[in-house]
Amino acid sequence: MSREIIATDKAPQAIGTYSQAVKVGHTVYLSGQIALVPETMEVIEGGIEAEIHQVFKNLTAVCEAAGGSLQQIAKLNIFLTDLSNFATVNSIMAQYFEQPYPARAALGVKELPKGVGVEMDGILELV
Repeated sequence: MSREIIATDKAPQAIGTYSQAVKVGHTVYLSGQIALVPETMEVIEGGIEAEIHQVFKNLTAVCEAAGGSLQQIAKLNIFLTDLSNFATVNSIMAQYFEQPYPARAALGVKELPKGVGVEMDGILELV
């Protein structure tokens, strides 16, 4: 089965040796997104709520470039540097997803790239 690299200028460009997403068959593997504003490649200002919204915007752009939407994410992984922000993630996530929600994991981590407080990746199923 062939692999297709997914790329869009509506999400931050890769800042390392990875692609924004890789499509294999009907499955799209979404690389981690942090709260970078695509036009400036700078972290959005405004705290954790602004960061979470920006991450969902970035994920949306990559999903759309792959021919899908956030609603088609089957598995979402959330990485937080402060697990006390978990309730905030839940509240904001409800603004972007409808039931049935994707499978999900939320992990506390020591640090994330560029000093952000949240990163998310996932698996999108296009069928």
